[in-house]
Parts: sequence; structure tokens; C-alpha cells
Amino acid sequence: MELYGYPLKAKFNQPQPPPPKVLPATGTMTTSYKNRIPYHPESFSMPWMPNSYYKAAALNPTLSPLTESFPGLPPTKIVPFISERPNGVFSRHSLDDWHRSNMTNYKESETTRHNAERLRADLTRTIKDVYQQAKRTQGESTKNLGERVNDIEYWKSELCIELDAMIRETNSLTDMQKRLERALADTEGPFQVAHKCLLNREKRMGIDLVNDDVEKQLITEIKTIRSCRERLQQCLDTVNCQLMCNKEARQELEKDLADKQMGHHIDSKCYQLKNTSRGIHYYKGVERVDATVSVPETWARFTDNNIFRSQSARATSAKLRASTESLLMGTADEMWRQFSKVNDAFTSRITETANAKSKIQTHLAKTRQEIFQIETKIQVIQKTIRDKEVQLKVAQTRLDERTRRPNVELCRDAAQIRLVQEVNEINETLRNLHQCLRASEDMLQMLVRSKGVLEHDLVVKNNSLFIDQERCMGMRKSYPSTVQILGYV
Repeated sequence: MELYGYPLKAKFNQPQPPPPKVLPATGTMTTSYKNRIPYHPESFSMPWMPNSYYKAAALNPTLSPLTESFPGLPPTKIVPFISERPNGVFSRHSLDDWHRSNMTNYKESETTRHNAERLRADLTRTIKDVYQQAKRTQGESTKNLGERVNDIEYWKSELCIELDAMIRETNSLTDMQKRLERALADTEGPFQVAHKCLLNREKRMGIDLVNDDVEKQLITEIKTIRSCRERLQQCLDTVNCQLMCNKEARQELEKDLADKQMGHHIDSKCYQLKNTSRGIHYYKGVERVDATVSVPETWARFTDNNIFRSQSARATSAKLRASTESLLMGTADEMWRQFSKVNDAFTSRITETANAKSKIQTHLAKTRQEIFQIETKIQVIQKTIRDKEVQLKVAQTRLDERTRRPNVELCRDAAQIRLVQEVNEINETLRNLHQCLRASEDMLQMLVRSKGVLEHDLVVKNNSLFIDQERCMGMRKSYPSTVQILGYV
């Protein structure tokens, strides 16, 4: 009768460690343990069944000689032949041999049981140590994974804080960029106005085409606006470069944060895995694959460098925004002050021209009045001359008629003398009247010329007033306000 062993029920999911050194020596083990199957990790998923079985007895006596003598009968039906002689065909063992054999079997059985008990105790202790070591090792790995998750969460929070700050700073700098662009566009209007004012003032006529304070202030205003535009353009270029730096730092932060989120998800999943979790499998040789590219020091330094780079970019951006705000205020104030100076110069020049125009109008009115009076006097002188000429004709006619007196009647009497004196007086008077007439006519010509000069000057002043007051000051009323120059609207 043969005894068969029962298959083991337990299955091992992980490779067992090598047996401890407390096992008994191989020389003390029975022959049944010497042919033990070697350890194979792949067989853990299969139920274990020994390939050889232990037998109750190693000796199976037979009756082969009797069987050969009686081939027709089975071995169990053959009656053994008992010899009458002590030294017959079958030898007999002594009673001592029988007791000795029993004692030998007992001792061998006890030794085998004792070795089996020691082996069971060693196996129990080994299994317990294996479980404790596996639990301790798995606990340490879980603890390290938890610490790793905490580290990732810390750096994730730092990255989120820095990323939010960088986004706010980038938005503020973008608003400043738009203000700079609007301010730069708003300076084009005043620049064109100043140019048009200079071009319009070139249309002044005569003596009014002078290099006055208005023209000097307009040239200064053009230079000021051009200088402000150049500074604003340089600042705009710097802001654009800084925006590129901010965007690069932001992209690095976002990429690092995305990597941190993925790593946090994977490590959290690994941290929550247990022996009873689903989805665990064998991955043969995975422990020999080293896909790492960093160590904890370089890993932390990489994120710290990204945060430091972002903080540096934010600090530079904040300083640039402050300097840009100051530049906007300075350029707006500078252009506004120059604009006020030009307006004051225009106002002063317009007032001066208006006063000159008023004086010219007064002098022109007086000149016209004087011309009227001179013309009246000339008419009076001409009438007087005509009257004197008639009187001269009368006196000369009298004298001519008296020359026809006969003989002694040609007397140089008082009438003759008086007529001669009258003719001489009238001639003298006529000479004086003709001189006065010529002087009056000359004065009239001078007055007329002065009138023409005044009228031309009045036209020039009207033209200058129209250019300065209507065209130039009319355009300068549309100059952008300080709020527009600063880019707030």
C-alpha cells in the first residue's frame, strides 16, 4: 500500500527568499528530500504537486522461487515449503536481529520526524521573517512614496503661486504695452499739427514773415515730440522683449507644473497600491531598467531654478512697468508744457498783431480824413486861383484899355498906379497859391501813398491774424489731453 501526499493549497505571489542558515545539514536529511525540485519563480502561479511520493515501506518481499516452481498459482495461494532442516533452503533471522531491525527502524523514524519538526519550525520562522521583511520593505517604499508625493505637492503649490503671479505680471505688462502703443499713436497728431502750423505760417506776407517767438517755440515743440516718440518707441521695444521673457518663463513653469501633475498622479497611484489591489502584474526585468534622468537634488534644483528665473523676470517686469509709467508721465508733462508755451506765444503774437492792426486802422482812418481835408483845401485853393485869375483879368483889361487913351490922357495917375500894384499883388498871390496848390497836391500824394501802405499792412495783419488765430489755433484746439497722452483711454 502506497501513501500519497496532498497538494499544497497556498499560492505565493512573490518570489521566496533563499532559506535561512538555520536549516539542518543536508547529511541529516532523509533520502526523500534529496531529490527536491529546484526553485522556479514561474511556478508560483501553479498549484504545487510533488513529483515523487513517499512510500510506507522500502522492502517488498516476494516468493519468486516458489512462483517459478508453480506457474499456475498466484503468489498469495502458494503455501511456502518449510524445511525440516535448520540449514535448509530458506534462511531464518534470529530474534536479536529482529529486535535490532526494529530498533533501527524506530531510531531512523525518530530521526526523520525530528528533522521534519526542525524543518517545519525553520520554515515557519522563515515564512514569518519573509512576511515581516516584505511588510517592512513595502512599508518603507510606501513611506518614501508618501514623502515623494508630499514633495511634489509642495513644489506644485510653489509653481502654482509663481505661475499666478507671473500671469498677473504679464497681464499688467501687456496693459502697459497697450498704453505705450496708444501714447505713441497719440503723439502723431500733435506732431502733424506743429508741422502744419509751421507750413501755414510760411504763408504770411511782407513784413509779418518774421522769425518770431511762435516759430521758435513750434520748432522746439517738434523737436520735443520727436524726442518723446523716440523714447516711447525704445521703451515699447524693451517692453516687447520683456514680454517674450515673461512668456518663456511662464511656459517653463506650465511645462514643469504639467510634469509635476503627471508625476503626482503616478506616485499617488503607486502610493495607494496594495497587495489586494487590482491591476498588479509581473513585469520581468523591470528592476534592471534605469530610466531615471535626475536625482532628488537636481530635481528640486530644476524647479527652484524655474521659479527663480520667473521671479527675476517678474522683478525686471515690475521695474520696467514703473520706469514706463514714469516715462509716460514725463513725456506727457514735457509735451504739455511745450504745448502751453506755443499757445502762450501764439496768444501773445495774436494780441500783438491785433494791436498793430488796430493802430493801423486808426492811422488809416486819420489818413483818410486828412486826405479828404487836403482834397477840400486843394479845391478851395483852385477856386481861389480861379477867382484871382478873373480879378487879374479885370485889372489887366483895365490897364490894357487905359493904354488906348489918347495923347495927354495917358496920365500916370493914381488909378494907373493902383492898377499896376493890383496886377503885381494878384500875380504874387497867384504864385503863392500855385505853390500852396503844388504843396497840397504833393501832400495828397504822400497821404495817398501812406494810405496804400496802411491798407496793405492792414491786409498783411489780417492775413497773419487769420493764419495764427483761425488756422493754427483752430488746429491746436484738437490737441490730445494729458489723459489721452498717458494712454488711459
